[in-house]
Amino acid sequence: MRKLAFTVLSLFLFLSLSSQTLNQQDSAWIRDNYTKKEIMIPMRDGIKLFTAVYTPKNNSEAHPILMNRTPYSCAPYGENNFRAFWDNQWRYYMRRNYIIVIQDVRGRWMSEGEFMDVRPFNPNKKGTEFDEASDTYDAIEWLTKNIPNNNKKVGIFGISYPGFYSTIAALSNHPSLVAVSPQAPVTDWFMGDDFHHNGAFFQMDGFSFYSSFGKPRPKPTTVGSPGFQFPTRDAYKFYLEAGSTKNLATLIGDSIAFWHEMYKHPNYDDWWKARNIRNFVNNVPTHTATLVVGGLFDAEDCFGAWRTYEAIEKKAKNNNRIVMGPWYHGQWSRGDGTSLGNVKFGSNTSTYYQNEIELPFFMHHLEGKANIDQLAEATIFFTGENQWRKFTQWPAANVKMTPMFLQSNGGLSWNKPTSSNSSSEYVSDPAKPVPYTEDVHFSRTIAYMTDDQRFANRRTDVLSFQTEILTEDITLAGTVVADLLTSISTTDADFVVKLIDVFPSDFSYPGNTSAAGRLGGGSYPMGDYQMLVRGEVMRGRFRNSFEIPAAFTPNKVEKVKFELPDVAHTFKKGHRIMIQIQSSWFPLVDRNPQQFVNIYEANAKDYIKSTIKIWHDAKNGSNIVLPVLK
Repeated sequence: MRKLAFTVLSLFLFLSLSSQTLNQQDSAWIRDNYTKKEIMIPMRDGIKLFTAVYTPKNNSEAHPILMNRTPYSCAPYGENNFRAFWDNQWRYYMRRNYIIVIQDVRGRWMSEGEFMDVRPFNPNKKGTEFDEASDTYDAIEWLTKNIPNNNKKVGIFGISYPGFYSTIAALSNHPSLVAVSPQAPVTDWFMGDDFHHNGAFFQMDGFSFYSSFGKPRPKPTTVGSPGFQFPTRDAYKFYLEAGSTKNLATLIGDSIAFWHEMYKHPNYDDWWKARNIRNFVNNVPTHTATLVVGGLFDAEDCFGAWRTYEAIEKKAKNNNRIVMGPWYHGQWSRGDGTSLGNVKFGSNTSTYYQNEIELPFFMHHLEGKANIDQLAEATIFFTGENQWRKFTQWPAANVKMTPMFLQSNGGLSWNKPTSSNSSSEYVSDPAKPVPYTEDVHFSRTIAYMTDDQRFANRRTDVLSFQTEILTEDITLAGTVVADLLTSISTTDADFVVKLIDVFPSDFSYPGNTSAAGRLGGGSYPMGDYQMLVRGEVMRGRFRNSFEIPAAFTPNKVEKVKFELPDVAHTFKKGHRIMIQIQSSWFPLVDRNPQQFVNIYEANAKDYIKSTIKIWHDAKNGSNIVLPVLK
């Protein structure tokens, strides 16, 4: 036993050292074969944007330009200081002698001008009017005319906020921009990305990020702003003791303009719609191919990837593809993608994506050297079965939206309930909200979207419904729809619906090779594991309209119907499907006072208990509509 443990540990250390050696080799090669210049590129209104340009010393042929526009800094600054390209997918392009361009967007870091969050696109610009699309156009125009030995073909990609700048870059309509890859793109900060999901405020991510990122920058700088000094490293404790969403605005301070502007727009009004890039993707030109990339378990912008692809597919006429893997935020660009938390995926999914999909995509469009006929319209990794699948469209043509009904005995089946006057209830208490994970922690975990939900199943304010043991595999491929019939004792509430894969009691991964097991400790007990496949929250006041919220009538049965982002998962024979329903997900989501008040202005005393009933009878059959792949 000791010899086996030593062998596994030795292999683990060997692989780690091999990775370090490869990084060192790439680092040395890049420094020997590239030069760096820092340039202030003028925009049409006279503002200049700080741009780091890495140019290959090899001048045997003209080279394509691969660009990233970012609000997160193109550091390190100084022409002798190189970015660590050897740690991620950039190294593949540098080995192919691409010209690499990293640019600080307007108003960030060393660029001039005033920064605006998700600056709205202006399709009717005149003269010196600008937006992020025109800044992209002007930057490409300058680069293709002034950087020696470029082949006049440009690609742009970026992850998260740079994913937004990638999407809007496609709207620039520059003739040289032939390939764009928005990856985990910020898309709609009210409906499903980062700050809000279905109108519910994701306070934890928002506060920790914006308390630093949102601070004003009076002049160009290479120094970032410090974040909020938290009095405790227990996030649940901090946000509960804050008392209200209103108090968070006081804690974050007056200098962070976007935070306070956001509070002025509690509903989905024109201010938010102008910042929803999906409304403008009809402006993507036919000559710009798009590859949308995202993670099935991306806690920040899973929605953005699915819905950006969907919008481009519906509104534009360009060559558009999507790739979704079993990844957390940006995992496809770093790490190997073999696992997330306790769940394993059986292969190096990140390397597969980098070598078999992203690299050929840019090689084809920027060099004309790769055949991409093998690239499907949609390349999707299905967890559960742990296999990549390729589709000619997404959602797949042979998906049937099929309701699965909640039953009075905690069951879940394809059959409509036949009982009368049947419901399950719980008391939602804002003073004791349901945690989103069982651990005490400070930063939001990257793995909560596959976490074991047994801790929640034990709470009295969480309802659980599950099927019998499955006698055949069931594969889901598309958007899940929660269709609840509910009555509440107050005038507002949130509804969190979780789709869960319940593993068999005797389940374990082959070899029992968890990280803890490799290092001599115990492995996580995977028997009866309740894997979160997809969870989403709906702010009840928006059940009829996101523009015009409405109060609930106490104790009246009402419909709450909403979408959960797409899933790609196979529930294997011998497993069960479970649905959990609750009314808080803390501190991930801010607490609903459970009264119809402006939550951004609510005081601590406004938060009250509510009795929530979920109905499941012949008249009011709550169900979850599943995209079953036949």
